[in-house]
Amino acid sequence: MQDTSTILITGCSSGIGYHTAKTLFQKGYQVIATCRQEKDVARLNHEGITCVQMDLADSASIQSAVQIILTRHPVIDVLFNNAAFGLPGAVEDLSRDALRFQFETNVFGTQELTNLIIPIMRTQNHGKIVYNSSILGFAAMQYRGAYNASKFAIEGLADTLRLELKADNIQVSLIEPGPISSNFRANAYTQFKRWIQPDQSAHQKNYQAMIDRLETVGPSAPFTLGPEAVTQKLEHIINSQRPAIRYRVTVPTIAFAWLKRFLPSRWLDFLLIKAGGDGKR
Repeated sequence: MQDTSTILITGCSSGIGYHTAKTLFQKGYQVIATCRQEKDVARLNHEGITCVQMDLADSASIQSAVQIILTRHPVIDVLFNNAAFGLPGAVEDLSRDALRFQFETNVFGTQELTNLIIPIMRTQNHGKIVYNSSILGFAAMQYRGAYNASKFAIEGLADTLRLELKADNIQVSLIEPGPISSNFRANAYTQFKRWIQPDQSAHQKNYQAMIDRLETVGPSAPFTLGPEAVTQKLEHIINSQRPAIRYRVTVPTIAFAWLKRFLPSRWLDFLLIKAGGDGKR
């Protein structure tokens, strides 16, 4: 028997978003995917997956997309806030505009969309909101400051929202992946070249190691998993009457969650520096 749950997933052009959308669609779920670029929207629609253009950095795009979606699908059972990107660089090299650019999609747009869907779920008297966070949402690593901060913000919003929606039968969960195979590094390198001037930075030497990692084809970190690891957690949330608050994916995420709980902060800093390898991993 096919599941009739309606799942809205953002950021479906590739990686985790594409895998979750395609897999759940093939299993019979009613999937509504979103992509930022029209060519990706057309590609997914051609594959039979309902896809709507949405740019989370643009309020008008979000409003328009939600209007289209709700006209066709007035019930949204699950919202999977997946869309995000990384903007690597040392914190001192991040301009105000660079930080704003990172937050527009990863935080501001994500929450604006969520706030539009909450009243729909409240009227339905049910719903699940799932944020795709990261190990970097609770454990900071070098040269990932903008992304670290955006995911720390998402964790704070999700934790607060969970308390505020408890009486409305709307459940809020976080998925916290570690290294996952995707186009994330290639996209991050594009943003690095746009926003950071390495030849003018005190971190120039370490940037070369970071660039080598971003240019690596295939897994660049130990314990990297495929996007199916996240899809499995999302499907568990969809089918669970009482989903967990946090789902930790990959060995590094599980390990650092425990280490953060029990180790002094300075010891944890040492391990995070070693794990990051001055940007090498």
